[in-house]
Amino acid sequence: MIIRDLEDVKTVEWGNGLSRRFLLEADGMGYTLTDTTVRKGTKTLIEYSNHLEACYCIEGRGKVIAMDGTEHEIFPGRMYALDEHDTHWLLGGEDEDLRLVCMFTPALTGDEAHRISESGVHPSVYGEVVGT
Repeated sequence: MIIRDLEDVKTVEWGNGLSRRFLLEADGMGYTLTDTTVRKGTKTLIEYSNHLEACYCIEGRGKVIAMDGTEHEIFPGRMYALDEHDTHWLLGGEDEDLRLVCMFTPALTGDEAHRISESGVHPSVYGEVVGT
């Protein structure tokens, strides 16, 4: 059995928020569980070419925008899943942070952080260096 408290988990600053990682590859569960904060007023282009992700909103508001421009409001009680390695924009709320419980498969090793290109043209990814 694995028991962890928020104050004891690995926290990674990912550019526009925090990822608190409760489960990692070394735990042998096959997936990662995070408590993720997306800072208010931020907009991040993201693509996980090596991972699938599901997110469940527990606090705040924000948006996920598909590359075709389709906008999805995110609010407490709503889940979204990136089941096709979907490139997307993730926006924190206008007036409040967005807080998500996220699951990644395969599991993260722990130190992955978004690599956000300065030009904003390339999506943020885990495990790859993105040029500008």
